[in-house]
Amino acid sequence: MTAGHRREHDLLGYRDVPTGAYWGVHTLRAAENFPITGTAISAYPHLINALAAVKEAAARANEGLGLLATDKASAIATACQEIRDGRLHDQFIVDVIQGGAGTSTNMNANEVIANRALEILGYVRGDYHHLHPNEDVNLSQSTNDVYPTAVNVATIVMVHELLDAMAFLREAFAVKAEKFRDILKMGRTQLQDAVPMTLGQEFSAYAVMLEEDQSRLAESALLMHEINLGATAIGTGLNAPAGYAEAARRHLAAITGLPLVTAANLVEATQDCGAFVHLSSVLKRIAVKLSKSCNDLRLLSSGPRAGLAEINLPPAQAGSSIMPGKVNPVIPEVVNQVAFEVIGNDITITMAAEAGQLQLNAFEPIILHSLAKSITHLRVACLTLAGRCVSGITANTETLRAAVENSIGLVTALNPHIGYTAATAIAKEAHSTGRGVAELVLEKGLLPADRLAALLRPEEVAGAGVRGGPE
Repeated sequence: MTAGHRREHDLLGYRDVPTGAYWGVHTLRAAENFPITGTAISAYPHLINALAAVKEAAARANEGLGLLATDKASAIATACQEIRDGRLHDQFIVDVIQGGAGTSTNMNANEVIANRALEILGYVRGDYHHLHPNEDVNLSQSTNDVYPTAVNVATIVMVHELLDAMAFLREAFAVKAEKFRDILKMGRTQLQDAVPMTLGQEFSAYAVMLEEDQSRLAESALLMHEINLGATAIGTGLNAPAGYAEAARRHLAAITGLPLVTAANLVEATQDCGAFVHLSSVLKRIAVKLSKSCNDLRLLSSGPRAGLAEINLPPAQAGSSIMPGKVNPVIPEVVNQVAFEVIGNDITITMAAEAGQLQLNAFEPIILHSLAKSITHLRVACLTLAGRCVSGITANTETLRAAVENSIGLVTALNPHIGYTAATAIAKEAHSTGRGVAELVLEKGLLPADRLAALLRPEEVAGAGVRGGPE
């Protein structure tokens, strides 16, 4: 013992740990061994809370089976509840990327919970012969069932938050779809004029795409409810007594409020990362479609004089250090970048899941890190896009209308009324002269003005769904 330190030991020998630390020697070695990202697991509070929930459930299960004294179980449970209330998160200091299949994370949790439980029992930190990180906090457990279970629980909570953010963004697009329901514009395919539509229909499509992805994400989250708690090292349940797996699951479900189920085959569940791969692929799908929508917003707002200029994005900040008056579409741009990150994370998760060998995948720490970034960044991106961009979008109605009237694509809408031959001739002349289709139709007497005006109403040229949503 030195001033301000307590001495702890492990397999490798003795080390001095700061007296004020709730973590211990195993955490100290891990912090030294893995200076990888500079991001501690405390950056993921959902994971810390999930770890505490798992440890509390294990303590209660062990108590019920007569393996853990009531005073110890209660102290452990109280410490875990405090952590889930936000206390001691700063004591979870190991790097999020680590070797050992999450052992360092598990030991960090064991030590913090043990030392806080010792205080609750009236002892000092490090006095492990009264309550031990491994023998008591980790009783009937292994990193290989604790860590995956905690990751599953944390992921479910994060996904629910992402679903809420997606709903917020979807509603923002839906509001604009209703607002823009009668504003006529030209639809485009391959960046070329196609046929008329409404701006409301365009924005409705973005809302529907999000709604579809919400459904796929909710479905993928259901797979995360299958846990391997009770599997211990490789799925055989070694060192976990009969009845423990079900008791621990029951307590964890009660603590988290989640309908968790124990995997039918714990050997399979301990080595298989397929649910993470599936979830990541859905996140990639969301990212791809969200990025596509942002590409559209940037293109539709391009200008303001030399671009499409069909819509106006709310100005967020000055866009240039050299070009006065320039305003850039910075919110869609930042969402694009989040999407690129999510797509890259999906590759990382795929490779990490594939690299598992035999009865364990040692690479779940990078899976957690990548999934957490994808989910949390997508959540903030959705909220930011909705609040700082979509909600403030306005339409340049006259620009949109003029483009329709001047577009050769308008002749497609008139084809049933003036005939294919006349329509072809009108299209050819409009292209060669630069004159508008409507102007030429009136000039040649192909339709009376009132009939043409009626045919150019949004509900006529845009067809079903003109009110802003699918019909």
